[in-house]
Amino acid sequence: MNSETKLKDPLSLKIAPWVSVIGFFVVWQLLIDTEIVPRILLASPVEVGKLLIDKLTNPDPDGAVLMTHTIISLIEALLGYILALITGIPLGLLMGWFVVAEGLARPPFEMIRPIPPVAWIPLAIFWFGIGITGKVFIIWACAVVPCVINAYTGVRMANPTLIQMARTYGASDWQIFTKICIPSALPMVFGGLQIALALAWTTLVAAELIAADAGLGYLITMGRRLLRPDMIVLGMIMVGLTGWFIGNIIDRIERRLTAGLERGGAAT
Repeated sequence: MNSETKLKDPLSLKIAPWVSVIGFFVVWQLLIDTEIVPRILLASPVEVGKLLIDKLTNPDPDGAVLMTHTIISLIEALLGYILALITGIPLGLLMGWFVVAEGLARPPFEMIRPIPPVAWIPLAIFWFGIGITGKVFIIWACAVVPCVINAYTGVRMANPTLIQMARTYGASDWQIFTKICIPSALPMVFGGLQIALALAWTTLVAAELIAADAGLGYLITMGRRLLRPDMIVLGMIMVGLTGWFIGNIIDRIERRLTAGLERGGAAT
């Protein structure tokens, strides 16, 4: 068995992630047990695990159980995220193919794009208060940018040979756009979805750190106020796990959609 075969061994690929995760937690626990890192600065995995079990049913000291915080953050994140997809992807696709759409939408988009997401937080609080509407707006403002950029770039990367061939056979601009440009843009579009997801979670936690009465960001804030590093770490872990779960769903959708388009293209 050569080295290339070993690298592609399915068993090794399945075991390696578990080894790295277990090794990470072991090193983390040892750093706390040996007091290389003081407990006042960082909670151990065992302490975080105990708090996780306790917070499943105990609303103290922050006023809500863990599932409540997670669901609130998830609803806020998904609403803003889905709104960004609904508005950003079509806009980027249209800007990438139709000159008029690019001429109308690109100047204001280029002015808004450099604004950091957290800069919208004070204005959103002023407009909407600390409720869900303001957080949805903030998440939309940050997640819509990669959706537009990646969709636009994906259309621009469409194979010019295919486009020219379609024109030769009499295809209209709309037919070329729907049959060639959109399918070829899908890999870039899904890449934008992953970037938008990461930005959505980052911005949500930032918004909840500043103004919220529930959510994972609020849980982290309460951990800071109460000098409870275990609460802070638990909130961070839940943010990471929830984002990882949604990211896997996006990956599965991308694989199935891409496979379906490939089968349809082969049949054609």
